[in-house]
Amino acid sequence: MTRVLVVEDEPQLVRALEINLRARRYDVDAAPDGGTALVLAAANPPDAVLLDLGLPDMDGIEVMRTLRRWSRAPILVVSARSTSDEKVEALDAGADDYITKPFSMAELLARLRVVTRRTDAPREPAAGSEGAPGVVRTPGFTLDLAAKKATRDGAAVRLTPTEWHVLEVLIRNRGRLVTQRQLLQEVWGPTYRTQSNYLRVYMAQLRRKLEADPSHPRYLVTAPGMGYRFEE
Repeated sequence: MTRVLVVEDEPQLVRALEINLRARRYDVDAAPDGGTALVLAAANPPDAVLLDLGLPDMDGIEVMRTLRRWSRAPILVVSARSTSDEKVEALDAGADDYITKPFSMAELLARLRVVTRRTDAPREPAAGSEGAPGVVRTPGFTLDLAAKKATRDGAAVRLTPTEWHVLEVLIRNRGRLVTQRQLLQEVWGPTYRTQSNYLRVYMAQLRRKLEADPSHPRYLVTAPGMGYRFEE
């Protein structure tokens, strides 16, 4: 059974989440602050985390960065913060998705299903440029798709499960155009096929982490109005 850690200081929202999650056969742990969340996560490692950013003892970004030192569980941020900069900061800190309060419970549950399915689903390894299974090497960075390890100029780069999934789809189709709708459907599911803003955010993050010149990408190439390609 999937274990979800809910990190939220609004008791009514916590209660609503617990009722809806348990009705769908999730195990639920709840923490009203960041310190309690980290203790619970260490004692009972979660399969997914629902994380508010406005916690009473510490900022949710700090909680997320601490979790990411040892946990790869998908993190879905649930926050009243709604600016693009705040969302990008959360994604950069390790979030896999971001939903803004107020939200519908149906949408939150759908997004939770997507991030947990994405983490659990096995991936077919892509052949690397030097023949090693699942390894892609370029002069600047190396991607080990099977081990989920990335390095750039010899230094480790942390990618979220969502970023890995985007890369896997592009690398599986290397040299070929992957349309926005195709990429959205494969990574986020059919209900997100028109949410091109998701792709813009994640592609910008990947370029910043991997490309030598993110504003003029060599490998993660945009076909304006159509989609993206991974070029070698």
